[in-house]
Amino acid sequence: QVQLVESGGGLVQAGGSLRLSCQPSGSIFRINVMAWYRQAPGKQRELVAGIASGGSTNYADSVKGRFTISRDNAKTTVYLQMNSLKPEDTAVYYCNVKGFQSIGSIIQSDYWGQGTQVTVSS
Repeated sequence: QVQLVESGGGLVQAGGSLRLSCQPSGSIFRINVMAWYRQAPGKQRELVAGIASGGSTNYADSVKGRFTISRDNAKTTVYLQMNSLKPEDTAVYYCNVKGFQSIGSIIQSDYWGQGTQVTVSS
């Protein structure tokens, strides 16, 4: 079973930056969407940013202009560059990949990372 391996979380002061990265532990035949979600204590998980196979991106209004999602040339590693961090960005950040695991797959799989904590102090 393919797992998503995340890294890059941590503690940073308001106004600082962090970069998260995520890559599958094994091969996924076709990746359709790579995205980052976050969940703050007592709140529902929300989409932060996503990037489709064609390269189009979308962002939550709360992070537009501050966060940038990107991927490597092989399109297997996704990054989230977070600048001008605010205390309200504090959450567990989860990587998500939607795709077809093998050439014979007819149902799209939904993969999740284990989550990485981002804490922004004021």
